[in-house]
Amino acid sequence: MKYIKSLLLLVFVSVVITGCSSDGEGGFNLFGSEDEAATTGYKDDPSLSGTESPGLSSDAGFDQGYDDGGSKLLGPEFSDPNNPLSHQTIYFMYDSSQVRDEFISVVQAHAQYLVANPGQRIILEGHADERGSREYNIALGEQRAKSVLLMMEVQGVSPGQIEVVSYGEEKPAAMELDEAAWQLNRRVEVVYQ
Repeated sequence: MKYIKSLLLLVFVSVVITGCSSDGEGGFNLFGSEDEAATTGYKDDPSLSGTESPGLSSDAGFDQGYDDGGSKLLGPEFSDPNNPLSHQTIYFMYDSSQVRDEFISVVQAHAQYLVANPGQRIILEGHADERGSREYNIALGEQRAKSVLLMMEVQGVSPGQIEVVSYGEEKPAAMELDEAAWQLNRRVEVVYQ
C-alpha cells in the first residue's frame, strides 16, 4: 500500500510539473501563471506592464555565496562558491512562485544533502517585495516556499525535515524602492537548523 501511495504521489507531482511549466517560461510553477496571480489583487507595477521582471544579472548585488546564518557548522561544501550548496537564496520573478531554471540545481543540491543527512532540518523562508497588500505578499511568500518544498519532496526529502514560513514583505533584504531592491526581496531562503 505504501508503494502505491508513493507511486501515485510521483505521478501527481509529474503531472503538476508538466502542466504548470507550460506557461512558456520554463522552470517549475506550482501555483499558476503571473496572470492568474495578478487577478488575486496584486498591484501591478506600471513599469513592468506586459513585461517580465528583468533577469538576474551578475551586477544586481545578489549574495549567492556563503551564508553565515548557521552554515559554518555544516561543512566546507557550504562555503565553496563553486558548490550549489553555498547558494542558500532562491530568487523569483515578479509576482511568481515559479522556481527559475537557474535555481533548480541549487534546490536539487540542497535536496540531495537533506536526503543524505536525514537528521538535518531546514526552514524555507518565503519573501516578497513590498508591492501588493500585506496579505497577498504573505500568501505569495508561502507559495514560493511551498514550490521549493515540493521540489525537494519529489527528490526524496522527508516532509519532517522541512518547515515553511512566510514573511511576505516584512523582512526585506534591501530597503530601496527600485527594481534592483525588489529583485533581492523576491526570494526563498534555505535556513539550516
